[in-house]
Amino acid sequence: MSASSDIICDEIAAGSRRALARAITLVESTRADHQAQAEALLKALPHTDKALRIGLTGTPGVGKSTFIEAFGLMLADQGLKVAVLAVDPSSARSGGSILGDKTRMERLARHPNAFIRPSPSQTTLGGVARRTWEAIRLCEAAGFDIILVETVGVGQSETMVAEMTDLFVLLLAPAGGDELQGVKRGIMELADLILINKADGDLKAQAIRTCADYAGALRLLRRRARDPDGFPKAMPVSALTGEGIEATWQDIEDLMTWRRQNGLLASRREAQLHNMMEQHLESELVERIRNLPGWPTLKDRTASGELTVEEAVEQLFKEAAKPL
Repeated sequence: MSASSDIICDEIAAGSRRALARAITLVESTRADHQAQAEALLKALPHTDKALRIGLTGTPGVGKSTFIEAFGLMLADQGLKVAVLAVDPSSARSGGSILGDKTRMERLARHPNAFIRPSPSQTTLGGVARRTWEAIRLCEAAGFDIILVETVGVGQSETMVAEMTDLFVLLLAPAGGDELQGVKRGIMELADLILINKADGDLKAQAIRTCADYAGALRLLRRRARDPDGFPKAMPVSALTGEGIEATWQDIEDLMTWRRQNGLLASRREAQLHNMMEQHLESELVERIRNLPGWPTLKDRTASGELTVEEAVEQLFKEAAKPL
């Protein structure tokens, strides 16, 4: 490892947020030299899995940023170190972030126990940043107790985030029957907690009714082996007034305590490593195939109709199998 990477490693271990930000920039970079530095850095950092990883999703406008700020401030005020990895939608042209979660969590961003990292999804399937897993590892090495991974909430990223976190939270707004019908069963099956936000003011009564509807829907789902009685559950919260925020944290603590005591957290962490290995393998194979000399020509021949897609892929596999 280079001297500069060695310094970053020591600074991260000492809890430097500036060094952590530089390290995440390295793992997100597509430059070959940056990737080499990032790999050496990750290898040198002490391995720790003590942090609680919480995935959170919800449709745009549901109040994810407001909830995360209220929830994060409550935890940070208790002395816990909180990292927020907010994966923003990316521009299809430039790859840059369209939203800016850090600017919408101004109070949390200023808290000495908090770290917020908005990252462009870089057109990765489902809006999950390509290097979110490495960013989680870096935050753990920096000593953070809670790592919140916020997804774009566009309907495809939830499974990926659920596979890299310990607990998955679905944030929803008060809704009527039509909106309830639009929520897919798959996302409900992933959720450990369903929080109905904006349970305040004129919307409070509707939020309570919506919560009861989701609680009823959850009872119809098949019981999961990883859940104690009462989970998954739905509950109303208000990120604006703070009502329900502490109760949410208590439910999270109760659920994670039960899973630790029953060995389910350890098995989930093992499954996370297996999933990440498979995803990295697939990503690396695709990248290497695209770097083959014959890739541009085969794309053109396929576009012109000279080759079928299947024939082009077969030729790429043959080219990849040739000895160097």
